[in-house]
Amino acid sequence: MIRKVKPEIRVIGFDDGTFSFSSRIERQETVLFGVIMKGSKEVVGAVSRWITIDGTDVTEKLIDAVLNSRFKDLRVIMLKGVTYGGFNVADLNMLHEETQLPVIVVVRKRPDLGAMELALRKHFSDWKERVKLLRKAPPLFEVIPGKLYLQAVGMKPETAVEVVRITTRTGLIPEPLRLAHIMASAFMTGESKRE
Repeated sequence: MIRKVKPEIRVIGFDDGTFSFSSRIERQETVLFGVIMKGSKEVVGAVSRWITIDGTDVTEKLIDAVLNSRFKDLRVIMLKGVTYGGFNVADLNMLHEETQLPVIVVVRKRPDLGAMELALRKHFSDWKERVKLLRKAPPLFEVIPGKLYLQAVGMKPETAVEVVRITTRTGLIPEPLRLAHIMASAFMTGESKRE
């Protein structure tokens, strides 16, 4: 339990690499990249794992990356959404329970769960399990109207907002997530793309 959010709080932020179904090389996997920072100022490390595009392995890979890293003083896990590599859906509650760390999900746009459910029904035989994971996640709460939304597991919403505030240097996205996005994109395509 985090009582006071310190400026140097150790946070790991995860994002996945870009991929394209229309590329000449059909990929089965994409990279999941995690950046560990002290607050918003100092990068102390990084981890990576491969996840299956449209698979079901992102939760186990997140857990493995956290538990088997050399960074044992992590206080918070940040995710950029709950779906990775297409529709590889993270189980936020399992991630929290297995790592014993609070989880904060940061998104810029409110997801359309109805549209996501329709896409899952259309393309996946196990769509019911994937929809169940999406619906099991805690409700989004709006931090900046129309611009920033959070979900929190294992911590109070107001504490999650404070963690996001402390780990954000410029713009709206916390530095661990911003850097994970840049690194994962560069790893997959050769250069980072603008967010």
